[in-house]
Amino acid sequence: MPTTTVVHLLRHGEVHNPDGILYGRLPDFHLSETGRRMADLAAAWFSDRDIAALYSSPLERTQETAQPLADRFGLPVRLDERLIEAANSLQGRHVSRGSFTDPQVVRRLYNPFRPSWGEPYTEIAARMVDIVKVVRKEAWGREAVCVSHQLPIWTVRRAAEHKRLWHRPDRRQCELASVTSLTFEDQRLVSVGYCEPAAELYGSGPGVPGA
Repeated sequence: MPTTTVVHLLRHGEVHNPDGILYGRLPDFHLSETGRRMADLAAAWFSDRDIAALYSSPLERTQETAQPLADRFGLPVRLDERLIEAANSLQGRHVSRGSFTDPQVVRRLYNPFRPSWGEPYTEIAARMVDIVKVVRKEAWGREAVCVSHQLPIWTVRRAAEHKRLWHRPDRRQCELASVTSLTFEDQRLVSVGYCEPAAELYGSGPGVPGA
């Protein structure tokens, strides 16, 4: 019989970001109060699962999302750079509709297929596939959680489903504190699942989307 292993990719909860900054990899962006409640709901969703390993991006918002899981399962949170947010040359800027008329922004948007404003999709996919393989090996026959960010999770999902990596950002299925689950039989991916444990809290925060 094949051995079943599940690697769950958990997106972090809502971030306190009242100024609407594209925070990317910038330090000192923490979960909001709603984001902490999202993390608690996500941890509760995993409560009946056989979680053997817990990994996180090194950014504060992902570590804070991982902590309720660490507390619930008594697991250390292992930080791994491969789970970090995608690099973005626009980070630190205020995000609004008007941003896309700024010449400093527009000149970086010439190639949506790479994309020209940040880390290539192929590189994001490669590092995410790499860490999933490492975690799958560690959690062999059980389940693991990797806390990451919207674009890395969505990119590795598209790679897993053999879809083109470039896409429309507004069509990503990867909400705050959502879970994308990769189920393997031995080394073969057999299914991709998706769940939103914190859906009841969507719209309860300040309305500034996370990343």
